[in-house]
Amino acid sequence: MSKEDIDLVQHSFMRIEPLSMVVGRTFYERLFETNPEIKPLFKGDLESQGEQLMDMIGTAVAGLDDLEKLIPILQELGARHRKYGVEVSHYGAVAEALIWTLEQGLADAFTPDIRAAWVNVYGVLAETMITAPDA
Repeated sequence: MSKEDIDLVQHSFMRIEPLSMVVGRTFYERLFETNPEIKPLFKGDLESQGEQLMDMIGTAVAGLDDLEKLIPILQELGARHRKYGVEVSHYGAVAEALIWTLEQGLADAFTPDIRAAWVNVYGVLAETMITAPDA
């Protein structure tokens, strides 16, 4: 994950953040459409799930400049997700839904460089969550 990746992710997230309610809902609609077996893991409505998702992505994106502070947050989140029944394979489904959602939200502004940056950053964040010790 390069400094350029971080900059591209942070700047592109700023463009979609004002639409966070719609973006969060769109993400979950896509995730459940393409991976219906995941839906039972999520309790609550799409609105609150989407809001929580966008809050967490916002925290992660803002924290990319200070990984020492971000890593424990991601590790705790990863351990908690394991308790909810999230499996390693689900992270790939989330990546696909996230990239698709960003592409929809950013439209022509979602360049190949921005796509690659999000893929790289998500890979690092997901790996941190996957390999986190149990809390």
